[in-house]
This record gives sequence, C-alpha cells and structure tokens, in this order.
Amino acid sequence: MENSIKMIAEIPAEIIPRVTRVTEGLLTKAGWGEEDILKALVKLFDHPKAAAKRKNKLTKLARLLVKESDNGISIKLTKAGQALLEQTISEFPVKTQRELDSSKFELKPEILDFPVYGGEYIEEGAFNQMNVAMQLPIAIGGALMPDAHQGYGLPIGGVLATEPDKVIPYAVGVDIACRMCMSVFDLPSSVLQKESDMLKTLLGKNAQFGIGGEIRHKYDASIMDKAEWNATKVINDLKDKAYKQLGTSGTGNHFVEWGVLEIEEFDEAIGLPMGQYLTLLSHSGSRGFGGTIANYYTRIARQVTKLPGEASHLAWLDLNKEEGQEYWIAMNLAGEYASANHHEIHNKMASDLNLKPILMVENHHNFAWREKYMGKDVLVHRKGATPASKDELGIIPGSMATPGFLVKGLGNEASINSASHGAGRVMSRTAAFKNVDESEVRKILRDQGIELIGSDLDEAPMVYKNIHEVIDAQTELVKPIASFHPRIVRMADARRKEPRED
Repeated sequence: MENSIKMIAEIPAEIIPRVTRVTEGLLTKAGWGEEDILKALVKLFDHPKAAAKRKNKLTKLARLLVKESDNGISIKLTKAGQALLEQTISEFPVKTQRELDSSKFELKPEILDFPVYGGEYIEEGAFNQMNVAMQLPIAIGGALMPDAHQGYGLPIGGVLATEPDKVIPYAVGVDIACRMCMSVFDLPSSVLQKESDMLKTLLGKNAQFGIGGEIRHKYDASIMDKAEWNATKVINDLKDKAYKQLGTSGTGNHFVEWGVLEIEEFDEAIGLPMGQYLTLLSHSGSRGFGGTIANYYTRIARQVTKLPGEASHLAWLDLNKEEGQEYWIAMNLAGEYASANHHEIHNKMASDLNLKPILMVENHHNFAWREKYMGKDVLVHRKGATPASKDELGIIPGSMATPGFLVKGLGNEASINSASHGAGRVMSRTAAFKNVDESEVRKILRDQGIELIGSDLDEAPMVYKNIHEVIDAQTELVKPIASFHPRIVRMADARRKEPRED
C-alpha cells in the first residue's frame, strides 16, 4: 500500500508512519479497497483544511496535516496523484443514489463441511474466514486450496458455490479476473543467455506497472469497442481509464517474465515434444477498472444484504435484480478486458521477436462461473483458485526464484473442480519489510541465475510457501505436465524506503 501512496504524493519522511497506520486500518478493519483509499487521500492531500472539517475515518490525519502545514511541512501530489484527483472529482459518487431494498440475514448455526487440501500449510485466519462463508444461507459447497491465506471476505485460495442467482463481489475479489498467461516460442532456452539484453529491452518496452502505468501504442484495442462499455454509467465512466491502462500490469505480485518451459514427457494436452523452450509468462488482472467495480458493487451489496459483522464482506447481490445484473455485466467485461491486457503484452513481444508462439495458455481466477455441483446449478466463486475441470489447462506459479507448473485438471468434484492459483504467502507484506534481509534475497536470486527488474522485499522468495509442497498437496486435483523456470523477472518498481508501520 505504501508503494501506491508514494506514487500519488511526495510525503515527508516524518509523516509517512502516520499515513501508513491510517491506511492499514482502513484496509484491515474498515474493509476499504486500495483504490478507494487512494482517492480519499488525494482529496485530503489536495485540501487538508476542508478534510479536517469533516467527521470520518480520515479526520485525525487531516488535522495532523493542517498542523504540520502551519510548521512549513506539506504534501505535494505527483503527476499520477493529480490525474487520480481529476478522475475522482469527475467520477460517479461513492454512495449510490438509487433506492435499494435491503434485507437482513442471519448465518446458519452449523458450518457446512468442506474439503481442505494441504491444511498443514494454511493459517488459522483462512480457516476462520472459510467457516463463516460456509454458514451463509446461500452457501451450497466450498473448498480450501493449499495456497490459502487470509484476505477480505472469502480467503484467498477459497472456493465457494452458492445459489445460482446470488453473486458475492468480495468472494470474486478486488482484482476481478486476475489471470495467468503463457506464450511458448520455438526457440531454445539458450536464447536467454545469448540474447539477455534484447529480452530485457523488450520487457522495458512492453511491460508497464502500477498506478499511472500507461502504454500509448496499442496492438489491438478492439476490446474497447464492446457494447458492454455503454451498459451502465459506472462502466462507461471507467472506459477512458481502462483504455489508458490497456496492456499494463498492476503492482504487488503481478509480473511479466522470461523463462524456460521444461517438458519432460509428451502430453497430448499441449502437443509439444520434450525439451526446453523460451517462454513468456505474465500475471495481472483488470487494473483500476476491475478494482473500482469490485468496491462499488461491494458497497451496494452491503446495503442490500445485511449480515452479521464477521460476514459483512460476504454480502451478495441478486442476479434477478438490477444491481446484480449490472455487476454480472461488469464482471464479465472485466474478464475479457483482463485477457486483452495480457494479449497486448504477449502480442507485442511476439511481434518484436518476429515469431508466433507455438503454444499459448491462459486461465483466470477471482471470478464467478455458472457451473454444476453435486447435480445442482450453482454459481462458483474462485477467489485465488484455478479452474481445474477434466483436462483443463492451468498455470500455477511459484515465486520469482522457484518453478511454476503447467497443469492439467483432473475434474475433482469434491474440490468443485478447482486447484491452487500459486504457492500462497507465509508472510504478510508488513512482516516482509520488517524481517526479510535484502542481501539474502540478492544471494538467492544470484544462486538461481535470476535477474530481477523492479519488485521489493514484500515479494521476496521466502514470503511464499514451498511450491513443491503445495503441488504435492493437490495430486487429486491436477497433474503437472511441464515446469516453468523464471530467468528474467519484471515487476513494479520498488518505491518503499522504510518498513511499513502496523
């Protein structure tokens, strides 16, 4: 979060701890989304005296900034911050103006049974969140993947099947349709050594990250011609922003990287001979468009579906009603947009190489699908979980210093045809900045022959679970058919200068 804050404003060092404490509270206790926080902050930084007169969760911070400004200390918005301020001022209001019917619901007294894979690797907070989800009156089934860890609403790595006409925005997630995309080229892995500088140049040219990250030249912007961009005012108001960010990636664990795909045994699912291939792998989602949609409709869901406090972030929308239909259109559009983001990057890379990939695989998570479960029509929410129906291809990455796997689904109904979406974190971002030694990270990367461009300590290899243990915990769910080994990794530029305050 602090990375994002520093991108929108130049903040004196003595004020940063207070700002980060406030934002952490908004994230973890108040349940605000990151984009909502940044929008509130740019308005506060731009006019702290006005913000100090209002009574809300930022009032104390605003009064502090007013006091500090009297002492000659001020905060200046960056170019990205100014752009976000202009967008925020012109954007739709935070609170919906329409009249909404609301209903109050209680949780079921008993927790529905659900399978857990790799339970020994899962933290207690994720179990607690999954237990609450399985008490929802609309819950029909669920499963917990071995990479699971605590999030907001449904845990990351959680799978939840609900009644077919009920969708939970926070069980989909904030980064709607975040996905993996892999392009395999008919080039030997030795290209990574021989043409290292050229491959790094292509990453710099075709991969942009984070707030303000935009690429002017588009390879194929036809996604922006879809009629759904005019379906609602909320969607349409975000169209310009979505166009500017098309072909870019987010921050955090999002990446674009070159590596080696190693195929040790022929499999008809991919149809490639055994060998090692130059491969491009990317991980990102629907950028600011998806994040804004998620937070906007979560607020509406919490207005119309009143749940006990511990379950409030699992509020749902009815797909038979206007607000539910609007979210469904927006979520599916975000899915297509996220795919288009990856295709922009991969098509540009392939064009610069003057080669077409011989294999392209992609899959998404943070989404809701209409499926069958135990003979019933359901809506399956996979928040940080990979679809794994029979013979369905998926990508499960490890970390920047460990392999990922190209897998084939086994169609396990108990898991609701799902698998993990990665290794999963063992250390929070806050803990990483306090405990990870930068020299140790550099040594690990050097020993593994990995070149890192960007990133920060919160994405260090040791903050993730052992990917081999995570894969071994789901042998009933997927079969690995090839392994991917990162070599040149590009992530958002490091911005943090000091540890985050709790």
